[in-house]
Amino acid sequence: MTLSIIAIAVSYLLGSVSFSLLIGKWLRGIDIRQHGSGNAGATNTLRVLGKGPAIGVLLLDAAKGIIAVLLGRWLADDSWVMVLCGIAAIAGHNWPIYFRFRGGKGIATTIGVLAILAFWPALCAGVLAIALIAWKRYVSLGSLIFTTMTPVFLLIFRYDWSIFWGSLLLCAFAFYRHRGNIVKLVKGTENRLGSKKGGMPRVR
Repeated sequence: MTLSIIAIAVSYLLGSVSFSLLIGKWLRGIDIRQHGSGNAGATNTLRVLGKGPAIGVLLLDAAKGIIAVLLGRWLADDSWVMVLCGIAAIAGHNWPIYFRFRGGKGIATTIGVLAILAFWPALCAGVLAIALIAWKRYVSLGSLIFTTMTPVFLLIFRYDWSIFWGSLLLCAFAFYRHRGNIVKLVKGTENRLGSKKGGMPRVR
């Protein structure tokens, strides 16, 4: 029990490391939450800082989820603990203790968590999400499809119930964090992938 609690707590602290904020400070001396969409994540990093930093943020944020789940496996070797470690890492990303609890939306970290917990269901959901993003160019919509369809594929592939219930909570996280995007999608005002609206001014 003690090791499980330690694993979950460490996962939250790991998730609280916001790489978009750190890279924004390092490259431009900015708080990325004050630019673009105001979100501390890979998509806003793309909009504000460009492709290279965005890819770095995406991979590092996903790595947080991967490490958290593996930590749960190492310290407890229990599916529920692994799920809770993943949830804790995403909660840390969304509400980071190091950055006044103002973080991102947790999708990249969710990808990392689900890649370890349920690779094939996550892959199937990811293919659908990527296809939708390529078609409509709405990252937020693709993110919501990914988190919605993963539980469906978990049922199809008959994964452990602990992972299924955990995926439903991750889906709820995603919808809660994207509530502003959902309103914009309904109104037709959501930014599309590649939009520079609200980004950093170019240096002349």
